[in-house]
Amino acid sequence: MSNSNKIRFSPLLAALAVLVTACSGTPDGVETVSGFELNRYLGTWYEIARLDHRFERGLSNITATYSLRDDGGVKVINRGYNDEDREWDEAEGKAYFVGDDDVGHLKVSFFGPFYGGYNVIELDKEGYQYSMVAGPDRSYLWILSRTPEMNPEVLQRLIAKARDLGFAADELIMVEHE
Repeated sequence: MSNSNKIRFSPLLAALAVLVTACSGTPDGVETVSGFELNRYLGTWYEIARLDHRFERGLSNITATYSLRDDGGVKVINRGYNDEDREWDEAEGKAYFVGDDDVGHLKVSFFGPFYGGYNVIELDKEGYQYSMVAGPDRSYLWILSRTPEMNPEVLQRLIAKARDLGFAADELIMVEHE
């Protein structure tokens, strides 16, 4: 990956962080999961669907990899393939729990002191095979899976839940994985 790609991807994520301006809240009327187990959540997740944002436009094969940081936080590596440039883009961030560490409410930063909400609002608590994550408001939503493909019934159930919670579920972008 060239440095130009890393620089281009990271500032767009930083712009997102600036837009939410230290807003690590949860959308009104949306609850984060309880019984959250960070050690089970760590590892690589494939982005299955998302609401559109500039910082991910033109990317496919998007993954998020979470690992522990020495300071007790979570290291976040977001990676996607830029189809136009035919190169991988990557951004590194950090996340910390906002409250109790058994609640899926974290704040994430890809740039300095600016944090945005990372709210796990649906989770396969049995196998940790899928997750639905919202940002600080209803314009940010991601559906994640441990595999590049998700069971269609599970995906449809998550989309229906997103719609019921007031997210623009009809505008979800399905992410291509090869």
